[in-house]
Amino acid sequence: MDIAEVAKRTGVPAHTLRFYEQKGLIASAGPRGVRRQFAPNVLDQLALIALGQAGGLSLDEIRAMLSPSGGPLIDRGVLSAKADEIDATVKQLRAMSRGLRHAAACPAPNHAECPTFQRLLKAAATGALRRRR
Repeated sequence: MDIAEVAKRTGVPAHTLRFYEQKGLIASAGPRGVRRQFAPNVLDQLALIALGQAGGLSLDEIRAMLSPSGGPLIDRGVLSAKADEIDATVKQLRAMSRGLRHAAACPAPNHAECPTFQRLLKAAATGALRRRR
């Protein structure tokens, strides 16, 4: 299938397909200089790339998990580490959300008088919120 058909079927622009090919994520089946042709399994490869990106993996990490034929060679350690990273980010975002909700609904007449808000300010000032990332 040619590059235009792959782009149409996947929604991945042709320039991105060429970039993925340059990075070694996918391979065209044919000589350079003519309209790129891809094997049907490129659709599965692109789905794996999209899944990896949605999970926060870099293109280099994704490439390392693709066999020369384009099939998956999943590195469970990398996936576990990425899941831990996402969990930590979610925890931090939940804490930030709780802090913002408290500040928005705080009954104190002035945020400067609110002990919870003051704790949030001190945590932000000392970098505690950034370190949790």
